[in-house]
Amino acid sequence: MNNETYLDFCFIREKTGNFAVEINEILTNLFAEVRLNWYLEEKTLEGAEMVIAEVKGMSKWRSEEETLHFLEENGNKQFWQYLQGYKMFIYPVTMRGCSSCGTH
Repeated sequence: MNNETYLDFCFIREKTGNFAVEINEILTNLFAEVRLNWYLEEKTLEGAEMVIAEVKGMSKWRSEEETLHFLEENGNKQFWQYLQGYKMFIYPVTMRGCSSCGTH
């Protein structure tokens, strides 16, 4: 069963250029088998680059813990090197019946 998935990541590194392109590539490889889409916002601050990634879609993860386990197993060295913060919400789909009897 697919669940609604919302992930926000904050990536920061020293300014070298094309940071959003690199983050897009990292996310493309990381989520290749997951039905997620993302929007990237890039900012430059006093010699540093920051990319905020808003990721959303459907996944098989049922909890934040499962999501973290996936990231720990599949995130590459650059993902963990650049990651400075995250926020995640996983909303499991519940199989409830109709509101009158709960079974249909």
